[in-house]
Amino acid sequence: MKLPDSWHKRPLGELFKKIVVGYVGNVNDHYCDASRGIPFYRTLNIRDGYFRHDEIRHVTKEFNDKNKKSQIENDDIVIARVGANLGMVCKVSGLNGMANMANAIIIKNKSAKNASSDFYTYFLLSPYGKSQIYAGAAGGAQGVFNTKLTQEISVPVPPLPEQKKIAQILSTWDKAITTTEQLLANSQQQKKALMQQLLTGKKRLLDKNGVRFSGEWKISKLSELFERVTTKNNGQSTNVVTISGQHGLIRQEDFFKKTVASETLDGYFLLKQGQFAYNKSYSNGYPMGAIKRLNRYPDGVVTTLYICFELLDSDRANSDFWEHYFESGLLNKGLSQIAHEGGRAHGLLNVKPSDFFSLKVPTPSFEEQQKIAAVLSTADQEVSALQQKLEALKQEKKALMQQLLTGKRRVLVS
Repeated sequence: MKLPDSWHKRPLGELFKKIVVGYVGNVNDHYCDASRGIPFYRTLNIRDGYFRHDEIRHVTKEFNDKNKKSQIENDDIVIARVGANLGMVCKVSGLNGMANMANAIIIKNKSAKNASSDFYTYFLLSPYGKSQIYAGAAGGAQGVFNTKLTQEISVPVPPLPEQKKIAQILSTWDKAITTTEQLLANSQQQKKALMQQLLTGKKRLLDKNGVRFSGEWKISKLSELFERVTTKNNGQSTNVVTISGQHGLIRQEDFFKKTVASETLDGYFLLKQGQFAYNKSYSNGYPMGAIKRLNRYPDGVVTTLYICFELLDSDRANSDFWEHYFESGLLNKGLSQIAHEGGRAHGLLNVKPSDFFSLKVPTPSFEEQQKIAAVLSTADQEVSALQQKLEALKQEKKALMQQLLTGKRRVLVS
């Protein structure tokens, strides 16, 4: 890393004179209720850039007072030193408590010499800092990061006013990211609530004449609305797709970063754009499996473990409506009743196609389906726009960190 002439490269231990591990020893006898205790942070509580505040244990005030070395205070920097969260870094802000030795390296801010905790937190979160943490842990026993390795991390040392200015600029991006994350979470919650209301008929929309839809919805079997697709791929397509809860039907190479399909694809089902596939296996957020429509590509081939199907009559059933319905999870209750006991193998549900198509669903009129689909698609577009904005902000911040933390881009210090 080439630095500007006015910057220096130093070991972190020269800038922060006091770097310690959290409490060493058995804590079980010192736990107490949250109402009368001091927070005790463990491995699972450290995340990149923030502390996770659920599942915090508490220790007695007396125990905390006897172990001042392991206390964390404002502007200290904490690094997870072992376990699944190894290498995660956050700065202490607006909280106090103790840290577990298995959990943390504590870089004491009060021992800092011409060093901004904010600047060095950003550095340790950057690829330049992370690579040194992971390289050090890889050389330790069972991937453990220790105080000596922390002290040896090579860091750039800009003048203190420049450190503070860089940290201030990056914190502005953090605030924009946090705000967008909150807006996205709100938008997703609103869409979820809207789905539950509109797809169950609790909330009715207006028809083309401005009159609110009324009347009972018809109860239909899926077999009355859809027919199974079992067309085998005979060389028509080489586009192997898989179902992802987050991304829908997506090319296998893009999702797994490799192809995991058989060399010959003739035995696979051929799926056309607009057709649906049901992955009969549990995934995060989809306890009874996910049903997705092929939207991205004109065609694709899928494993025969999927149940594939298409609309029988596009003048009677609106494809967008049913895509939203399947995404809502409203079919889970019915699926749980036909997933036979003992049928779970590696998360795979034993759902027979005949049982699947016998499931009953409430069916509004075609016009009401269209209206509901339009409202939910608009909500989807709002969520998608916020997701794109969030991703753009994160990428811009990442690029900015690489430039500012190495001095490739300089800041004006007033």
